[in-house]
Amino acid sequence: MSNKNIVIIGPGHPLRGGLATFNQRLCKQFNDEGHSCSIYSFSLQYPSFLFPGTTQYSTEPAPTDVEIYSVINSIQPLNWLQIGNALRRIRPDIIVVRFWLPFMGPALGAILRRVRKNRHTRIVAITDNVIPHEKRPFDTSFTRYFLNSCDAFITMSEKVMTDLRQFEKIKPAQQVLHPLYDNFGEPISKEEARKKLGLNCNDKIILFFGFIRKYKGLDILYEAMSLLKQQTINNKQQTIKLLVAGEFYEDVKPFQDQIKRLGIEDSLILRTDFIPDSEVKYYLCAADVVIQPYRNATQSGVTPLAYHFEKPMIVTNVGSLPTLVPHEKVGLVCEPEPASLAAAIIRYFELGEQYFIPHLRTEKEKYSWHNLVNTILEM
Repeated sequence: MSNKNIVIIGPGHPLRGGLATFNQRLCKQFNDEGHSCSIYSFSLQYPSFLFPGTTQYSTEPAPTDVEIYSVINSIQPLNWLQIGNALRRIRPDIIVVRFWLPFMGPALGAILRRVRKNRHTRIVAITDNVIPHEKRPFDTSFTRYFLNSCDAFITMSEKVMTDLRQFEKIKPAQQVLHPLYDNFGEPISKEEARKKLGLNCNDKIILFFGFIRKYKGLDILYEAMSLLKQQTINNKQQTIKLLVAGEFYEDVKPFQDQIKRLGIEDSLILRTDFIPDSEVKYYLCAADVVIQPYRNATQSGVTPLAYHFEKPMIVTNVGSLPTLVPHEKVGLVCEPEPASLAAAIIRYFELGEQYFIPHLRTEKEKYSWHNLVNTILEM
């Protein structure tokens, strides 16, 4: 296939988070495969009153191997026309646009409509979510406005594909596995990671990783932890600790009150600031298992991260998680309620980490960036 000029529209450095990390890794893959790719990111992504975290910006150095233009203002219609007109004149062969929130529909839809006037650029949307986890007014109209501006779609879960087909029944759409997050460094030993983080090498540690939102079920996991105090596993008394690594995007007080009510302070290790990219590997490598107690889910960026660091997973039976984590092979699947989570945690430690590693190494081979690039080019 001939070399293409490609633009990715979506978050990039200095914006932080999984979307920016994904876009930068995808851009690098396009360039590594001989294409010319850059990222058009946001000068203003969210107004501050809509952003639930402490800051939208990373303190990490900018990547040196991708070009990022921070030029899109999500709430300024004049800016949308200017960016759309500029991209129309540049005439990229392909625009890959990320869609994760209906709020972005007006800005992205307006830009893409201007670009389409050049009758050359093809627009492929990677739809992380079509129906959002938290509902707001105008979600449906904003989403429809965006989807109507695209030529084809990539989803990374069956759930999102089903949601997409409620809006768009005709245009091409392909489901692709979320590629591995392989840009956080190579795995290190559990002992080295725990020494770096100041964790006890003898504890059994389960890891909840990522932004804390209601749909991710941390409160359910806290209830499960109250059932796990001083558990006997394989006839040995074991101390199980929950390492929570990620920033609260919810009011923290109900979680603090729940911890006190349950009396689980000694079972928790709380690192609830944003985890910078340079520290991600320490948290993944320090854990015995990664746990995702979600109430509902589409796909999860934590799953390919766990695959990269070869960490088995305990996930709930929601969305695409059971498909991504084959039961009693790559990890365990349970129901999103405390007793089921607690039983799965005990079962995991009875089987032991090494039981899952061979299956995990085989399964992770499916999660390739080349596969995503190839699918986009073919579409």
